[in-house]
Amino acid sequence: MLKKIVQLLCVSVLFLTTFRPTFSEKNTLIIAQNSDAKSLDPHVSNDVPTHRVVTNIYDSLIQWNENHELEPAVAQSWKQIDPLTLEFKIRPNIKFHNGEPLKMSDIKFSLERAKNAPALMTFFSGIDTINIIDDNTIQITTKKPYGPLINYLAHEGAAILNEKVVTEAGKDYGQNPVGTGPYKFQEWKAGDRVILTANKDYFLDKPKSETLVFRVVPEGGNRVIALETGEIDLAYDIDPINLDTVRHHGDLKLYEQPAMGINYLGFNTTNKVLGNVLVRQAIAKAIDLDSIVEAVYLGAAQKANSPVSPSVFGYNKDTKAYEQNIAEAKELLKKAGYSKGIDLKLWTNDNSVRRDIAVILQDQLKAININLNIEILEWGAYLDQLLQKKHDLFLLGWASSPDSDSALYALFHSKNHGSSGNRSYYDNKKVDKLLDLGRESTNPEDRKKYYYEAQGILQEEIPLLTLAYPYDTVGANKSISNFNLNIEKLHKVEKNR
Repeated sequence: MLKKIVQLLCVSVLFLTTFRPTFSEKNTLIIAQNSDAKSLDPHVSNDVPTHRVVTNIYDSLIQWNENHELEPAVAQSWKQIDPLTLEFKIRPNIKFHNGEPLKMSDIKFSLERAKNAPALMTFFSGIDTINIIDDNTIQITTKKPYGPLINYLAHEGAAILNEKVVTEAGKDYGQNPVGTGPYKFQEWKAGDRVILTANKDYFLDKPKSETLVFRVVPEGGNRVIALETGEIDLAYDIDPINLDTVRHHGDLKLYEQPAMGINYLGFNTTNKVLGNVLVRQAIAKAIDLDSIVEAVYLGAAQKANSPVSPSVFGYNKDTKAYEQNIAEAKELLKKAGYSKGIDLKLWTNDNSVRRDIAVILQDQLKAININLNIEILEWGAYLDQLLQKKHDLFLLGWASSPDSDSALYALFHSKNHGSSGNRSYYDNKKVDKLLDLGRESTNPEDRKKYYYEAQGILQEEIPLLTLAYPYDTVGANKSISNFNLNIEKLHKVEKNR
């Protein structure tokens, strides 16, 4: 009780210094998430907190609907011309938020910029050319057949930008973005809030809320209290410990479903100690995944056996999960030459679920004489520091799309070291080849075969240990209508009121 009172006081102080028009009075929808956006430039960072904001500012050629089917957006139709060519017909009379008309050259510029963006190369590096055919037709060609591309063109990284605005703003563009989406940028107070206002000229359904506010509330308990007191209308990522509070609250509604993402423990394979596969296997065998799912997720997750989640094409249910075996773990460390123990750092961001997992890992690894020093970093700094290769172990997640390519190619292909996804800096030519074959094949059964084999190798070499497949959990005031979960956890809210 005392802890909840303290949390309530903290939430009250947090919101006293900011405006709080009630939803009914000002038609303002206030959303809380655990981290701030890293940039409002969709080509700079590929992370969930960023994309939850930018998905409301920009449009891509196509988009996912509530049933997770592709539907038109900036493009009104599309077709596959041949195995290497996709053609899109563009809607007429679309305007950017600054009133300038969308031009075909803006689309070409945006996709070429995405193709060359380090954070997005995993999705778009297979593109060869983007060709303007006429005033409403554009074609995208690939170097080789590239089955997953159509899915990636609905990704936030494929957002259409205003070439003139981006060019004039230079490196500062992400601070003052201009898109064609349902909401226009108004203000960003870093670490606190992003404010968007309705785009009354939006070419699709007009947004229901006049103002959209994304608040940064790192503590899960504080997000729930703010939801209970009416300070916010939606809370993303309800922590497992708070699920029943929302579920049984008369004025709130809990939305939950299995998502396509994973949470994982990553190993820096360029590290002298963790570059040894025997050490990685020892750590994996010292960890009790069942206890993590039970103690941390409280049933709102599944135990993982693969970096591909069960709802994604190419998942192999027969891939063997690691089971805790302390004797085998100690023997592996002995073979690796570390029988006297190891001191390692474990990095995470200020996320309550990851903090709890870190404490459990710290405790469990003591059994094999590994001492973990936990370091908690601010979200943006965390992502930046992982690029310096100075980390040992790290906790992170990956929000996948419906195809194994989006997880496996991003997280493990040697072309994607760093911000593209492979923060373990893993390098295996056999895995690279299998992932290339999976990407280039158009035969579903052949693709499954490649991905199944890759998953087997990855479980053996363990550049990362997939811990769990967490559910997506969102709490909402019952007055909010038309909210639908997005299986990628990137919820568009223009239909909410």
